[in-house]
Amino acid sequence: MPRPIVAIVGRPNVGKSTLFNRILGWRKAIVDPQSGLTRDRLYGVADWRGREFTVVDTAGLDLDSAKDSSQTAIEAQTKVAIDQAQVIVLLLDVREGLTPIDREIAQLLRRSRRSVVVAANKADSPSERHFAHEILELGFAEPSLVSAQHGIGIGDFLDRVLEALPPPELEPPAEEKADRLAIMGRPNVGKSSLLNALLGDERALVSPVPGTTRDPIDTELIYDGIPVVLIDTAGIRRKSSNRDQIERYSLMRGIHAMERADTVLLVIDASAGVLAQDQHVAGYALEAGKGLVIVVNKIDLVDLAERKPAHWRTVLGKNFKFAPFAPVVTVSAKTREGIGGIMPAALEVVGQRRIKMPPNELNRVLREAFLSHPPPSFKGRRLKLGYATQASGEAPTVVLFVNDTGLLHFSYRRYLEKKVRDRFGLIGNPLKLVLRSDTEKRAGAARQATRTDAKRGK
Repeated sequence: MPRPIVAIVGRPNVGKSTLFNRILGWRKAIVDPQSGLTRDRLYGVADWRGREFTVVDTAGLDLDSAKDSSQTAIEAQTKVAIDQAQVIVLLLDVREGLTPIDREIAQLLRRSRRSVVVAANKADSPSERHFAHEILELGFAEPSLVSAQHGIGIGDFLDRVLEALPPPELEPPAEEKADRLAIMGRPNVGKSSLLNALLGDERALVSPVPGTTRDPIDTELIYDGIPVVLIDTAGIRRKSSNRDQIERYSLMRGIHAMERADTVLLVIDASAGVLAQDQHVAGYALEAGKGLVIVVNKIDLVDLAERKPAHWRTVLGKNFKFAPFAPVVTVSAKTREGIGGIMPAALEVVGQRRIKMPPNELNRVLREAFLSHPPPSFKGRRLKLGYATQASGEAPTVVLFVNDTGLLHFSYRRYLEKKVRDRFGLIGNPLKLVLRSDTEKRAGAARQATRTDAKRGK
């Protein structure tokens, strides 16, 4: 089911990107003391106490710098963030106290129906919490005092975020669920034209002007007896310096659409080649556990030698080394060349997400992998596999119970992933390996035995 979205909002240079990195657990956003450094919307999947959610790092809102934009445009940016996110984190600087822009943002949030968690950043020590009392004037609950740079107070802050999130949605019955495909990519790569070609009509507005589509469009159809929902999304821009300020948050709409999908159709312009933003979207889709099909559009604009799927598999293999398992389809939405190959490839990826790996066979594959190529030792210790099982949920996930979760090297993780893929396929889907210690397994077995004894006692 779709992950809830948590958007970090605030004026420039209060530490939004640093907090974003801290929540994710790794340095994904660029951090610099120069204000306004965040240009692209950054996003990632976070996990806290077993609950996953999407975190969005937004560009700072600064009234003083809005020389070419009106106050209405500034409010429009924040409103889109509010509309797309379930929880808004209002980040402030506890050392500087409240500023006019802080109060303006707070006023917009108070008028919304979204949950707001206030975090006062840069509280590195008790002596650096100068204006914590002043923040209470905003009218929200008491702020969480944190230091995103040093990790102080982050646990309590994330507990509050979890409390503010809506309860997890229930999975709909299988017979009522359609396969959902999100068509994503940069502006003007032909996403709406591709949708129209798949549907055989002019359902979506098509324009040579980038950015025509702003809101995701859901279209239902039946393909070979299978119910399918196609989601056409706004283009993902590389920079936020475009004149239309509302477009600056089009990425959040795209993220929301992606979260509702089973598989992402990443559309690439053959005439422009692969750009960094294409890789970013593909990376997030896999990080979010979604299937991935790479659709190379506009092959009618390139030489004949560059129209063949084999050529693009070679090219994309260099740019998408993290997704060698993703199928590649070359098409021209304009001439309809290759259009017939998209739906079979996409539905195959959706079907591969639902493959069940029998425990006996899964453990046999992994034990043979350990025997044929033992893991490297570290300080005299070596990783040992106790048992493996497939976790519930659609995104393929394998849980390994091992002697020490810290002994799995990333290269050996890739090796085990390859062995599992060689046996079970999982075409177009990320495979997640989750390590648990044997002590957790024994503790779980003990709890189950206790519950069983209690039922027998009754």
